[in-house]
Amino acid sequence: MFIALLVMGVVVGVAYVFRQVVVKGKRCTSKAKLYGRTVIVTGSNTGIGKSTAIDLAKRGARVILACRNVQRGEAALVDVKKESGSNQVLFMQLDLGNLMSVRRFAETFLRSEPRLDILINNAGIYMQGRTEDGLGMMFGINHVGHFLLTNLLMDRLKECEPSRVVNVSSVGHNFGKIDFECLNKCKALGLGTSFMEVFQVYCHSKLCNVLFTHELAKKLQGTNVTCYSLHPGAIKTELARNTSSLFHILMKPITSFFFKNTVQGCQTTLHCALQEGIEPFSGRYFSNCAVREVYSKAKDDSTAKKLWEISERMCGLA
Repeated sequence: MFIALLVMGVVVGVAYVFRQVVVKGKRCTSKAKLYGRTVIVTGSNTGIGKSTAIDLAKRGARVILACRNVQRGEAALVDVKKESGSNQVLFMQLDLGNLMSVRRFAETFLRSEPRLDILINNAGIYMQGRTEDGLGMMFGINHVGHFLLTNLLMDRLKECEPSRVVNVSSVGHNFGKIDFECLNKCKALGLGTSFMEVFQVYCHSKLCNVLFTHELAKKLQGTNVTCYSLHPGAIKTELARNTSSLFHILMKPITSFFFKNTVQGCQTTLHCALQEGIEPFSGRYFSNCAVREVYSKAKDDSTAKKLWEISERMCGLA
């Protein structure tokens, strides 16, 4: 009995330490205030995007909630204002799966807002399908929509430098690859619909985020605009809301114990957006509030350049 209790105590102790140290992770330590600065956070009606917006609003920033769904976006606007105590928060509709919507958003923003200091490309989706423009859903929303948005807003970012672009990726990028033949023929990163095939396409899209950041940093050399990609951690969010109910039931015990909440999950985003002194790491990938090395495929110059060129063509910039 004593041994059993001892083993149980050790297991509980190890689990507690794991949860406190590994699951919760590090916190952004920057005390930066953002009065007079403007930030866009895409996908900020829920999850880590919403928590990011609340934190930035508390610091005094003018925060633009860029979200697809009007009803949910306006509800988030009320929440963010209430939780941050700030009235410098606005909702602007942005559908990253519709390139015309991206252009309209950029047009409206540039006409109405004189500053842009931080662009946080946070929105993401986990499902197959096609965008309004016929692109694979995860390729179009997770990468191309943000690619176009960033390019359309780049001149304003340069006008307000020092400024930053933060691209929320995932550790899943390690399992991704870019099939340019599939992209050219099907405008998608993959066509399968099984659980593993959908997961694989998601990983491909997250690799796009890291490669986009790598190439963007090269194009921004000589300016005071810097960019970063990151893994936020495993987080309890609505990202997998389009998966089956059985998957949700099976995952609940795991997500409850091993996954971060959204406040914990937005810390690396905040670190990349705010931390002083990380400018020399422009183009790099961060996790747990620290710069990390990536596999060669995630920093391959030729792949990044090729992805940039095909993205330009697909969103009408070329």
